[in-house]
Amino acid sequence: MSIELSLASHYHTVRKQTLDICQNLQVEDFVLQSMEDVSPPKWHLAHTTWFFENFLLSQFCPDYTWFHPQFKFLFNSYYETVGKFHARSRRGLLSRPTTEEVFAYRKEIDQRMIDFLETGSYDQNEVESIVTVGLQHEQQHQELILTDVKYNFFCNPLRPALNSWDLSDNKVASPLEWESIEGGVYEVGFAGESFSYDNEKPRHKTYLQDFELATRLVTNREYLTFIEDRGYEKVELWLSDGWKDLKQSHRKAPLYWEQKDGDWMQFSLSGMVPLNLDEPVCHVSFYEAAAFARWVGRRLPTEFEWEVATKQSIAMEGNFAESMRLHPQVARGNQLFGDCWEWTQSAYAPYPGFQAPFSAIGEYNGKFMCNQQVLRGGSCLTAREHIRPSYRNFFYPHSSWQCAGIRLANAVTVLNDAPIF
Repeated sequence: MSIELSLASHYHTVRKQTLDICQNLQVEDFVLQSMEDVSPPKWHLAHTTWFFENFLLSQFCPDYTWFHPQFKFLFNSYYETVGKFHARSRRGLLSRPTTEEVFAYRKEIDQRMIDFLETGSYDQNEVESIVTVGLQHEQQHQELILTDVKYNFFCNPLRPALNSWDLSDNKVASPLEWESIEGGVYEVGFAGESFSYDNEKPRHKTYLQDFELATRLVTNREYLTFIEDRGYEKVELWLSDGWKDLKQSHRKAPLYWEQKDGDWMQFSLSGMVPLNLDEPVCHVSFYEAAAFARWVGRRLPTEFEWEVATKQSIAMEGNFAESMRLHPQVARGNQLFGDCWEWTQSAYAPYPGFQAPFSAIGEYNGKFMCNQQVLRGGSCLTAREHIRPSYRNFFYPHSSWQCAGIRLANAVTVLNDAPIF
């Protein structure tokens, strides 16, 4: 198969996956924006289409005519070097273009892209590089559509469901054990010829002390013990900003947990379900994760400890979006990928020698390297092919609408035989 046909086929496959995610949404669902961090599904569909029209078709096709001249403004997200854009907080006010028009936009640009890619009349290395970024970007928005729809649906008193998946699981969580990793100088960051984002490079050396990493994520049962011990009321457990956020939000449990008649329930994309105590706790903020770790006498790992642990013969297996469960499974041992993104104690900062490219696509990661925390590992809403050991996700520490959980770490000097729960 030629490079052009292979690239066109991959383009078609990834773009179709986005439509598959949206197939159970009703037209009213496409316009909802329940908070500023969330974008309407309609906007996601249009923005990812804008990416290909702006960075490829309009740049490589002579005398190109935009599908709609105002779409350059409406569906740019934050690329200042490209031009002005509609305010993020006001995306939910766009009743026009209609959802039908956005699907028509997507269909037309897809056809233009396939036609363009199949011609092969372009610099293949340059175009393939931009298409690959665009498809990785598309997969990020596939995950965002699911997380945003989940939050939008949770704000509805009817608690609607996106699917009817049976989430019952009678398995028992693996015992919480520790993987000991010897300290020393390790190379971290992306290595290889395949795709990676610029924030995963350059590869560099870092020094680690001896440490231990939990072989599985913290479970709902373990987190419930923290709640029952009044963990949300003990100021000594919380970072200062975390305590301030807690007082403002009045949070008493992870996002999507609700107690009814003494029983805990959890909202999922399959609707309200009984809280499975053996599943990983999910939708906690960095502040909650750090407070829990302090309560249990441990800590969160650094992102480099987490990455080095993946080199200890742990396969990249886990519960990803392809399973269509779209919800964490019972906590497994020796699994560092899937189910929940894992908060680390590492601030999102550039690697030594990092330089953001001076281009529009160079705005993709570098401009956000301030006041955020790194998460690793992917989640049950992440595409399997999108993740890798060096992948760095990042969110503000108060964020909990993303599918984020907790893995514990500690220094080997800690009394490891001390009870945890």
